[in-house]
Amino acid sequence: MTKKPARKPASAKPARKAAKAPAEAATETARLELDGRRLDLPVLTGTQGERVIHVGNLRRELGVSAYDPALASTAVCRSGITYVDGANGRLLLRGYPIEDLAQHATFVEVAYLLVHGDLPTLEQRSRFSDLLNQHSMLHENMRNFFGNYPEGAHPMAVLSAMVVSLSSFYPEIKLDTDREEIDITVTRLLSKLRTIAAFSYKKSIGEPFIDPSHRYSYCENFLNMMFQSPVSRYAASAEDVAILNKLLILHADHEQNASTTAVRMVGSTGANLYACISAGVCALWGPLHGGANQAVIEMLERIVREKIPVPEVLRRAKDKTDGFRLMGFGHRIYKTYDPRARIAKAICSQLVRKGRITGPLGEIALELEEAALADPWFQERHLYPNVDFYTGLIYRALGFPKEMFTVLFALGRLPGWIAHWQEMRADPSQRIMRPGQYYVGPSRLPYVPIAKRR
Repeated sequence: MTKKPARKPASAKPARKAAKAPAEAATETARLELDGRRLDLPVLTGTQGERVIHVGNLRRELGVSAYDPALASTAVCRSGITYVDGANGRLLLRGYPIEDLAQHATFVEVAYLLVHGDLPTLEQRSRFSDLLNQHSMLHENMRNFFGNYPEGAHPMAVLSAMVVSLSSFYPEIKLDTDREEIDITVTRLLSKLRTIAAFSYKKSIGEPFIDPSHRYSYCENFLNMMFQSPVSRYAASAEDVAILNKLLILHADHEQNASTTAVRMVGSTGANLYACISAGVCALWGPLHGGANQAVIEMLERIVREKIPVPEVLRRAKDKTDGFRLMGFGHRIYKTYDPRARIAKAICSQLVRKGRITGPLGEIALELEEAALADPWFQERHLYPNVDFYTGLIYRALGFPKEMFTVLFALGRLPGWIAHWQEMRADPSQRIMRPGQYYVGPSRLPYVPIAKRR
């Protein structure tokens, strides 16, 4: 990279003008030379000091594209929502450290922060909570329609289908919509997704649905809808409500992950908010994304079932020829301890001490982490526990079955998805996403009539 003022180079060589940068001023440029031509690419710097090379005009100016499998080195947008510092293990939501939010805020406050950009005042939080209660019920026609889904249907299948169906019952947000209408639409989705999640669980086990109640807070309401039934008394404890608040906050947003990028990708077409959120739900369903905490529990259960010693677990995890995978370790971004995993570990350890995580799973998880962190092989590869390693154990202790873990992830991630959808829609540089490709197929084949094909 060549540092120089962002101006047209003085040179006798054929040159293109510098690529047009976004609104931020470029303080330096990177020069790309190809086939005797050159292009000066603006280098932009974010508020945390991260630098990106703006290559938006690369194809138009030089006739080439950047090849970046899985977008590992590509910034697909500019955003003011979340910052992840993978090298130092920091996570900021709208500038606030995740540790402070998990310790002091409720999930409703964090949802407000992500959607509105600021933490709410007492009056704003009260208004936001009132709207969440007002819009928590499901339309009767939706309940009747989805009541015919087969028992045993995966809750994520029901969740994604019901979310996209909301567009048939409620209006979508328009760019010129006033703040009040945006608040109603956002709180409607935040509140109804919680109700839909509980509905999908009750449907999967063949139990009658429990309606939301104005008497409860956001998380308390969800726990009651999940675990109350006509034949059993249930009252969510203050500890369980506090733990669920923390877990949902940990999942509230995490930059441009697969599901958030899916929301932005679909949103770039002009699709309505409900369709975009449904796309995020479907992307989250994958075992390499939102399904990872369920995979961790299943791995721990296998270790117990097959009585695999911890040293053997690590040996098999390091053996490329062995099909065994150590789930819940490593992260695409974090090269040190995931800050969310620290918080989840503290909750898990607390539940182990109180005897709420019983059996060997919790003890094995803690032993696995200790052994892995002391192993040079894991140290050299920066393989630390991520947030998925402990959250499944905690959800299980609260009473949630494995099939609901990804649904809970979606419930927590929803305000982040909404915030990114709003930011994407308001960005003047946003266009429909249309990545290029690196074609390696046949150059040209003659057409052969069907009678002559062999």
